[in-house]
Amino acid sequence: MANEVIRISKKIGLKIKLLRNKIGISQEELGFRSSISKTQIGLIERGESSPTIDTLDQIAQALDISLKDLVDASKIDL
Repeated sequence: MANEVIRISKKIGLKIKLLRNKIGISQEELGFRSSISKTQIGLIERGESSPTIDTLDQIAQALDISLKDLVDASKIDL
């Protein structure tokens, strides 16, 4: 169970990083847009932190995508 949570966190983190890079913003800018620290964004992107649903929603809004689309990491292989 714990390994599955870690794997999902890494997939979602990678997706956030890919989406952020796609729109050409830094971790700092994403943090500003989402009211989350740059440090926390980095931890999430590396899969070192399991964000709450509220945090994921803030990030999704900052990336201008739905929360559902953000957490759908089914097409990301690690």
